[in-house]
Amino acid sequence: MTPEHPLGVALVGYGYWGPNLLRNYMEVSGAWLKWVCDLRPEQLAKVKSRFPSIKLTRDLAEVLADPEVQAVLVATPISTHHAIAKTALEAGKHVFVEKPMTSDPADAEELIELAAARGLTLMVGHTFVFSPPVRKVKELIDDGTLGDIYFVTTQRVNLGLHQKDVSVVWDLAPHDLSILYYWLGEYASAVAVNGRGCIVPEIPDVAFINLKFPSGVVAEIQASWLSPVKLRRTIVVGSRKMLVYDDTENVEKVKIYDHGVDFKDPTDFGEFQLSYRTGDIVAPKISGVEPLLLEAQHFVESIASGETPVTSGEQGLQVVRSLEAADASLHAGGTEMPIDLPAPAP
Repeated sequence: MTPEHPLGVALVGYGYWGPNLLRNYMEVSGAWLKWVCDLRPEQLAKVKSRFPSIKLTRDLAEVLADPEVQAVLVATPISTHHAIAKTALEAGKHVFVEKPMTSDPADAEELIELAAARGLTLMVGHTFVFSPPVRKVKELIDDGTLGDIYFVTTQRVNLGLHQKDVSVVWDLAPHDLSILYYWLGEYASAVAVNGRGCIVPEIPDVAFINLKFPSGVVAEIQASWLSPVKLRRTIVVGSRKMLVYDDTENVEKVKIYDHGVDFKDPTDFGEFQLSYRTGDIVAPKISGVEPLLLEAQHFVESIASGETPVTSGEQGLQVVRSLEAADASLHAGGTEMPIDLPAPAP
C-alpha cells in the first residue's frame, strides 16, 4: 500500500479503544480510514466533531458493501468479535481484531480457517508485542545476553477498571500471555490459577496465574483490578543475567542486571558452594515510538506483502486456549489444567 493507493480501512467499534485505533491509523501513510461503525449515535457524533471527512454508520452491512474498504478493524466487546470478524472475512475483507481474539477457541479456529481459505490477512491486537521495550527484551533473550531463561514473574495490577462481562484473567492476562509467548518462542503447556472476586463475587478481580512451558521455563502472572498502586513490572531471570522491564517508568523501562548465582559441586562431603555475583546495571536506549502506531503499520504491511503478521490468528488462538484453561483452573480451585498446543507442522 502506498500514499497514492492507500488501504481502505473501516473501524467497527468506537468505545474505549476505538479512538486510539482511529488516531493511529490516521497517521499511517499507507492507510485511508474511510468508515467508523458503531451502534451508538453519541459515539458517532464524537467522530464527526473531530473527523468530519470520515463516513459514519450504525450498519455493518453498509461498510462491508463498500468496495473501497479492504480491511476491517474490530474493536467491540469480546463477545461480538467472532461474529463481526467472520462476517467481514466472508465479505472478502482483511481483519484486525482486538484482544482477546474470541471468547472460545473453536471460534478462533474458524476465523483462522476462513481467512486462510479466502487468502486474507487475520491479525490480533496484542499491542504490547510491538512495544519497543518488549522488542528490546526479545532481542536480549534471542542473542543470549540473559543465558538460559529460568523463570519470569510479572505484575499487572491497578485500582480499576472493573469489567462487567469478563474476569480479570480475560481482561489483563492476554497482555502478558502474548508477551511471554513472543519472548520465549513457545506456548505454555499447563496453567494453575488461584483468585477470587472481592467486589463482585461472581467476577474474579484478582488472579495469580502460574504457567509451565515445554522447555522447563515457569512463569507467574499477577493480575488485579484491586491495588493501591499501578504496577506493570516484569522480571526475567536467566542463567547469565537478569532483567527488569517496568512499563510505568518514563525513561529506563528496561534494566539489565549482571547478577546471578554460580553453583559449584562439592568435592567432598562438605556443603555445596554458591557464588553470588552482583555486577553492573545497564539501561539500554529504547525508542519512544507508540506501539499502536507500529502495530497499525505492521497490519498494513502484512496485507501488502502477504506475509503472516507477528500477532497472527494462530498466536491469538493460543492466547484464547490459555485463557480458557486458566479460567477452568480458577473455577476448579487452582487445579492445574493442560493447555492444548498447536499440532506439529507436517
